[in-house]
Order: sequence, then C-alpha cells, then structure tokens
Amino acid sequence: QVQLVESGGGLVQAGGSLRLSCAASGRTFSRYAMGWFRQSPGKEREFVAAFWWSGSGTLYQDSVKDRFTISRDNAKNTAYLQMNSLKVEDTAVYYCAADLLIGSALRSTTAWGSWGQGTQVTVSS
Repeated sequence: QVQLVESGGGLVQAGGSLRLSCAASGRTFSRYAMGWFRQSPGKEREFVAAFWWSGSGTLYQDSVKDRFTISRDNAKNTAYLQMNSLKVEDTAVYYCAADLLIGSALRSTTAWGSWGQGTQVTVSS
C-alpha cells in the first residue's frame, strides 16, 4: 500500500480557489492511479476526480468538470486537485486515494486500497 497525506484545505469564499496536495510514499508512485473523493456531513463519500497510472486519462464528476483539475508530479510523488470557482456545496472533507486501478473502478469508493486522512474544505457564501 501507499501512505498518503493531504494538505491545502481551508476556508475560502464562494468563487475562490484552493489547491489540495496529496503526498505519497513509495518509489512506485507513478504506477498508481490517484483519485480524489469528498464527504459532507450526513452524506456518503463521493467520487470527485481521478487519473489512471499513466496520467494520460482523467475522470471527473460532472459537477466539478469545468472547475477542478487533477494533476500529478511523479518526481515529487504528489498529486494535486486545483479547485476553482468554488461553491458552498463543495464544502466537505476531501480525501485522496491510490491503487492499481483502471476504468470504471476509478469512480468506486470501495475499490481503492490506500486513503489519506482527509483535509477540510469550507466554502462560505
């Protein structure tokens, strides 16, 4: 498994931006698919964005597709989630995940084997 640590969360006004980081341990980071999920109080954890190991393909939840960008820097063993035009409904704890996944499994909240501890994102109106 991969050890993951998220950072970059905080409080921002609606319309603002944040960039989340997910630092991963291990020398084989580039082989892993990386994903971002979020969970709001009283709701189930939901898929936000992911890319598979090569970084050549990405998936997004429809509600964030034109506002969020997922990326990775294999040299730094770090994945990022750039979040622009934030909305109040984006408020949640954001988690990164890693595993050797492809295809539709990337959207699943149960398929990923490694998870970070989460970082809080709060968007105020």
